[in-house]
Amino acid sequence: MDRNFARSLKHVLKHEGGYANNPKDPGGPTNKGITLATFRSYVKASGSVADLKAITDAQVATVYRKQYWNAVNGDALPDGVDYAVFDFAVNSGPSRAAKYLQAVVGASQDGKVGPGTLAAVRSKAQTLVINRLCDDRLAFMKRIKDSKGRSLWATFGRGWNSRVAAVRAEAMSMAGQRPTATKDRQDTSAKQHWLAAFFAALFSIFKRG
Repeated sequence: MDRNFARSLKHVLKHEGGYANNPKDPGGPTNKGITLATFRSYVKASGSVADLKAITDAQVATVYRKQYWNAVNGDALPDGVDYAVFDFAVNSGPSRAAKYLQAVVGASQDGKVGPGTLAAVRSKAQTLVINRLCDDRLAFMKRIKDSKGRSLWATFGRGWNSRVAAVRAEAMSMAGQRPTATKDRQDTSAKQHWLAAFFAALFSIFKRG
């Protein structure tokens, strides 16, 4: 939902850091997760490194809204799901985030969050979509390899896992739910099935009586 953009962006920026210019980073100078090339595309065509360093909060919001939030149709997604998809898009690209969302809800995986995808998302419980999306995102991260085919999880896994855990918790909060571990969800489900069976048997006894 649109009302969640500012809140979602605040949490995304916690993970993106400040200004950096690592010679090993092909993206070049970066500030708050925004490269100089992206700054020039969305804010100022002739922007300099100095301009990037001095980027304003309003400019940051403009970039993230246009490049990521709008790209995954964040305004139309349910509370919590919007943030989970948005953060995934920032991390791994809007198309990938959209395809993973579509896989979760059983929609055609075309990488675009359109009417069909939105209808499929709305037919599912927000908590289910959030948990499945975060689980699948982690599974994807564990498969990421460098140019030599070596897994990057050993190096970056701890940070990636922490980020997804934080996203899951905040997304669940936005959806109005308390995040639970997978085992807790399984235990709750088993307890519900046991209670249903118990009351069904009890009802059957009284009915015979």
